[in-house]
Amino acid sequence: MKTEILGLHHITAIAGNAKKNHDFYTRILGLRLIKKTVNFDDPHTYHFYYGDEQGTPGSILTFFPWEGITAGRRGTRQVTEIGYSVPKGSLAFWQQRFEDNNVTYNKPAEKFGERYLTFLDPDGLKFELTEVSTPDQRAQWTTSEINTDHAVHGFHHVTITTNKMEGTAAVLTSIFGYKPDKTEVNRSRFVTDTVEYAAIVDLVEAPGEAIGHVAAGSVHHVAFRVKDEETLMYFRDKVVEMGLNITEKIDRNYFFSLYFREPGGVLFELATDNPGFTVDEPLEELGKNLKLPAQYESSRAEIESILPKLDQ
Repeated sequence: MKTEILGLHHITAIAGNAKKNHDFYTRILGLRLIKKTVNFDDPHTYHFYYGDEQGTPGSILTFFPWEGITAGRRGTRQVTEIGYSVPKGSLAFWQQRFEDNNVTYNKPAEKFGERYLTFLDPDGLKFELTEVSTPDQRAQWTTSEINTDHAVHGFHHVTITTNKMEGTAAVLTSIFGYKPDKTEVNRSRFVTDTVEYAAIVDLVEAPGEAIGHVAAGSVHHVAFRVKDEETLMYFRDKVVEMGLNITEKIDRNYFFSLYFREPGGVLFELATDNPGFTVDEPLEELGKNLKLPAQYESSRAEIESILPKLDQ
């Protein structure tokens, strides 16, 4: 058995309005809604999954849209940026698209030899679109307004801001198998060679910066990918050996998970490839119907009456 961390699996964030969130990610950013379900612990709140056509690990961005929740604040002990890979030469298209749709953005800059464009979603969640130096061969989800010359491929990197990076770096290297790659000022890049894409974690060390507040516009947790449940439990043992608290295996319907808080304060998840998003609906139907965990199916009528309408 190959016991490897296969880069990023998904990233989960918090939003303050379901309709605004759905419209922004499906229309303006052009992602596919691959699953429309509910929060396991709060079935009156949606759980949206966005990604490529199949919901491939490394492309999956998910949201809990808690209506009217207060705004979060970026700071330490947080995931502070989500990076997507886009085709070379596409940043001008995105800059104009953000301009046309009143999206907050900064002009392109360069980091680690690659051009990127920063923007914020409606809740202030921070993203970067990176023109990768080596062409990204992952399939794209396209729309009538966004073609393959511009559409996102999936995750490029994720950035964690921390007061002290030593403990987080130890988890990445000693447990997950990442290797230090490059450093620019206070940003250190860690890369895994087990996968070609969604393979980068940046650590920004900011000793004097205030701790962030996780609410709307904040990342709730970042999930790392493993092949199957056997590999999942192998890494559970590794986390325990480091002296960290970790949950038991949890069935999330579309993958199996473990959760633990790394020493820098960020909630990490380990998630399996199996069984995948077509376990309860065919590929062509992904995201079109409300899918409920089995324990809530008997309350479908009540849940559907309470959940915000997305087409109004």
